[in-house]
Amino acid sequence: MIDQLNWDAVPTEQVTDSMQRKIVAGEKLMIVKMKFKDGFHVPLHHHENEQITQVISGTIRFWLGEDKQQQMELTAGDVLVIPPNMPHEALMIGDVEAMDTWAPPRQDWLDGTDDYLREG
Repeated sequence: MIDQLNWDAVPTEQVTDSMQRKIVAGEKLMIVKMKFKDGFHVPLHHHENEQITQVISGTIRFWLGEDKQQQMELTAGDVLVIPPNMPHEALMIGDVEAMDTWAPPRQDWLDGTDDYLREG
């Protein structure tokens, strides 16, 4: 079965007061459209999934590596590929809209066990 979706029809999940997302997942790939309020912090973490982050609006400051040795700021139109198991942390500067794509899908995001996001 092939699904045709429109982002407007995808349910919005209010993860925290400062983060909301819409998730579309297939068998081997997942894409998430997100909105963050200024100052939202994603703590240092890593996962087995390859991640591609696309910034639609706003700025995301990333720290990459176990010791956060690499820092970069992404703005509208920028794309970042994060390899599997690469530790990374992020801070939203201004209100941010972004899309993340993962392979394979993030099971913790699908089943709501992504506590690292909900506790911050």
